[in-house]
Amino acid sequence: MNLTGQRIVVTGGAGLIGSHLADRLRADSDVVVADDLSKGTRGRVPDGVEFVEADLTDADDVERLITRDVDVVCHLAAYTDTNYERPRQLFEENSAMTYNLLERMDDVGVDNFVFTSSSTVYGEAPRPTPEDYAPLEPISVYGASKLTDEALLSTYAHSQGMTVWCFRFANIVGPRQRGNVIPDFIQKLLADPGTLEILGDGRQEKSYLHVTECVDAICHVVEHASGSLNTYNLGTRTTTSVNRIADIVADELEVDPEYTYTGGDRGWTGDVPKMRLSIEKLAALGWEPTQSSDEAVRRATRELAAELRAADGA
Repeated sequence: MNLTGQRIVVTGGAGLIGSHLADRLRADSDVVVADDLSKGTRGRVPDGVEFVEADLTDADDVERLITRDVDVVCHLAAYTDTNYERPRQLFEENSAMTYNLLERMDDVGVDNFVFTSSSTVYGEAPRPTPEDYAPLEPISVYGASKLTDEALLSTYAHSQGMTVWCFRFANIVGPRQRGNVIPDFIQKLLADPGTLEILGDGRQEKSYLHVTECVDAICHVVEHASGSLNTYNLGTRTTTSVNRIADIVADELEVDPEYTYTGGDRGWTGDVPKMRLSIEKLAALGWEPTQSSDEAVRRATRELAAELRAADGA
């Protein structure tokens, strides 16, 4: 599908990936960003992009947002907390947002849906994990919510004539990110350069993809994959351990902290300690990342360190 000249709604467009995707699309398309600002910030929304504050769990808000003149909905909004204080809310809100959008799109004849899923739908799977791996056995409520959303997408693709592009992400990193391992390490070391607490044992090892490459891959797949239901992994062929991330962050900040660990092989309940996705299907479509996982982490560290220092007036 050619995205040029389309009217595109980007939900979660005040978040990390959504804001970068809106920024990428705005030059050639009519972009509307929708966000409830519960996690994202208004300042992340690119200039020249229409912004709508909307709660996608509210059917009335969705009705106002999705009109007949919309061509594509890119659904990136999701509840992603990993502390599991409100697991039922996480599951129900994620499912409600996706279902509300699909129902409304079906009602008004909008039939192109881009969805950001997650590697967490696989659970603890052999690596590298291909898109056709089964059975899908997520070990977190977040992963279960994404798998539920994927089932809804399959239903609408096969029964309601929608075209769906579904992306299972590795860990996405880059500027505007908060609440994840790299900005967390940077903030800790800016406050105390002598010590760094690491969740788990530091040996968790995953694939990290820079957000600009993530957005580039999304656009490439949407423009070149044309089936009714297109599911693609997005990631790198390499992985980076949490200890290695700590080393990279310390190196970029020019500090030499002592590491301490909370213990166990997981950072939190439901954490998949080892993850690497197969990207052979993506490569066959003509796209591969230009940066390794380590390179993506280092680039993101430099960008986020500058961003966080500026925010603190340092």
